[in-house]
Parts: sequence; C-alpha cells; structure tokens
Amino acid sequence: MLGTINSIGVLALAVGALAGLAMLAAAGTALWKARSLLHKEFFSYFLSPIAYAVLVVFLGVQGWLVAGTLDLLIASGPRGVEWPLQHWLSSPVFWLVFLAACPLLTMRTFAEEKASGTLEMLMTSPLSDWQVVLAKYAGCLLFYMVLWLPTVVYLPILAGVSFGWTGLSSTADLAPVFTTYLGLFLAGAMFLAMGVCVSSMVRDQLVAAQASLALGVVFLAGSFAANAMDGGTGYQLAYYLSVPLHFDRAFTRGVVDLRPVTLYATVGLFSLFLTVRSLESRRYA
Repeated sequence: MLGTINSIGVLALAVGALAGLAMLAAAGTALWKARSLLHKEFFSYFLSPIAYAVLVVFLGVQGWLVAGTLDLLIASGPRGVEWPLQHWLSSPVFWLVFLAACPLLTMRTFAEEKASGTLEMLMTSPLSDWQVVLAKYAGCLLFYMVLWLPTVVYLPILAGVSFGWTGLSSTADLAPVFTTYLGLFLAGAMFLAMGVCVSSMVRDQLVAAQASLALGVVFLAGSFAANAMDGGTGYQLAYYLSVPLHFDRAFTRGVVDLRPVTLYATVGLFSLFLTVRSLESRRYA
C-alpha cells in the first residue's frame, strides 16, 4: 500500500513537472513574439520617478534591517545562516515594504494605458491578449528582480559572521540562502500578478495600488491569526495563506514546502488568467 502511494506521488510530481515545462515553453514563445513590448515595459521603469523611489526606499530598509541583524550577530557570536535570515525576514517593517513595493510597480501597467487612451492602440497590435499580459507582467517581474539583486552583497557578510570567517568553507550550509531567494521570487511573482490583474480592471493608478495593497494584506494577516491558534484546521488554513510564516517555517530553513509553492503558482496563474479575460471583455465590448 505504501509503495502504491509513493508511486502515485512520484507520478504526480512527474506530471506536474512536465506541465510546468510545457507552460514555461509556451510563455517563452509568447514573450519572444512580444519582446519589443517586454523591452519597452522593463526599461520604462528606469524612467519612472516612482520606480526609483521604490528602489531607494526598498534598498534603504533592507540595508537597515541587515545592519541590525549584523550587530546582533557580532554581539552573540556565530549562529549559522538560518538565524540571520529569519531575523531579517521576521521584521514587520520588511513585510510592510515588501507589500507596498509590488502594487507601486504594477499600478501603471494597464491603468496608465487606459487613462492615456493608448490601450486601444495596444489592443489593435498583432499581439494576442496573452502576449500583451505576459510582456507587461514579465517587465514588472524583471524590475522586481532588480530590486533584490543588490541585496546579494549582504550574503557573504552575514554568512562570514554567522559561521566565523575561518569556518565558512567547511561548515556553511547555503541551502537556506537559495531557498529564501527562491521563496522571495515566487511570492513576489504572485503579488505582482495580482497587481497586474487589478490594474487591468481600473483606470486610476492610485486605486489600482490601493486595491492591490488590500489584496496583499490577506496573505500577510494570516500570520497574526496563526499565532493565536494552537493547531488544528484553522491553524493550517492560516499557515497556508500566510506568506511570512512560509518563510519562518520553511524557506529560511532550507526547506521548499510545496503548499506555499502551490498557492503562489495557483493565485499567480489565476490572476493572469483574469487579466486576459479583462482585456478580452474590453476588446469585444
């Protein structure tokens, strides 16, 4: 019986992997056809004052949090790499900035096009609705990755102090670093997809940012509910919806929990699907 269950699990993972590869191939093909729009969307962030403000505030806060973590490490001595990552990502300030950054990046994607009257021109281009959505979403996602890129310079410092500079090569387990950044990428991809979806449904950028922020709170507030529960179904549901808990209990510990990964993928893909449907309804209105 156990062997049958294991076989079914392996088969399910194999089918899921094949489906994921097929989706990635289809998305890659769509982005290649829409590469001009992708290029325009990505580089438009470097001409946006709001994007620069997000970049400066985001990196400033991350630097401040890492400096505080480093001070504690120096005072307490080596603790391994998990502890500084958990301390860094457990701060409410971290999640407030994380939550605010995504709506500010996505609010302009379609709302600005509607307000300026250029969406109709975009809809008459040879690109399909899916290609337009993917190009705009990919542009947001690439700039989101740019936000995190400078934080990589903190890692050697944290790792060196965490393990002791002389023991870094022999004792360091860097798996938590990779899983943490993987989780940040996947969670950010979900929040960005929700923001793009909201932007496609409204004309005002400020309204798009506020609505996206409200949706994002749902996936952060679960941690408060989970902390008030001892266990049971309610706790499991709160954990499933709480992005901070996913990092505290899994990603920063070097564990890739498939439950949050499934949540991020499902919500992200469904949001992009709704975005396409929103554009289609406008095209045929």
